[in-house]
Amino acid sequence: MLLVTGVNGGLGSLVLEALAGRADVLAGSRTPDRVRTELPVRLVDFDRPETLAEAFAGVRTLLLISAGAAEDDVVTARHGAAIEAAERAGIEHVVYTSLSGDGDHLPYALAHRWTERRLRASASLRWTVLRNGLYAELLGAIAAPGPDGVVTAPLGDGRLAAVARADLAEAAVKVALAPAEHAGRTYELVGERAVGGAEVAEALGAPYRPGRLGEARTAVAASDAFDFQVPMVVGTYSAIAHGFLAGPGGPRDLAALLGRPPRPALEVIAGR
Repeated sequence: MLLVTGVNGGLGSLVLEALAGRADVLAGSRTPDRVRTELPVRLVDFDRPETLAEAFAGVRTLLLISAGAAEDDVVTARHGAAIEAAERAGIEHVVYTSLSGDGDHLPYALAHRWTERRLRASASLRWTVLRNGLYAELLGAIAAPGPDGVVTAPLGDGRLAAVARADLAEAAVKVALAPAEHAGRTYELVGERAVGGAEVAEALGAPYRPGRLGEARTAVAASDAFDFQVPMVVGTYSAIAHGFLAGPGGPRDLAALLGRPPRPALEVIAGR
């Protein structure tokens, strides 16, 4: 039996859609009443570890979709609770959606690396790590034109090996349904062709006049973002602008898992 966590999120919902109709899959969510699926749904709340014994009963493979969107100590506590519960429940294999290796400069990398280390230290679990690159959808959001129609994202001449969220969901499904074939593997799942702010602007039919990081920080801080999200967004801009997320280029792990070329990021951003 495969249990997928975080099925109400952007990635998890796509995974769930791809697994619809299977008799060997369970959906896990902290808000099970909001899950739209015909699959059985279990309450999985990492902030309430007492829910996990029942949730993980009878599960052989756990697709652990990162429970981010919080401070590092909260995320590591969530992931630690999930892994400990998996060990106690006798789960055989954990597939974890992590962050690409070139993302080590990002403010939210620590919780991912901690979770990878915790999985490798487990005495009972087999594991596979899917190091997901940043979504093309995210790039489209942080480089969207402003009210004046101009893209001012502080990306300079930097580029991002962005990847379609749907491609990452497809790769996760393939690994989770045949975990033994991928045991002990860490996959770097990034786009094959990096794109920059100027290309995003062109795809959207907008001018590109990149601003400065300080201006972006002020704008994000004035939005409805949580305090911890401000350095996350600004750090992402900075890492792209300074050339740390351009990827290796050419066919790599993602194409191998998909059995086809990944979808171009600009097509995703432009909605084609």
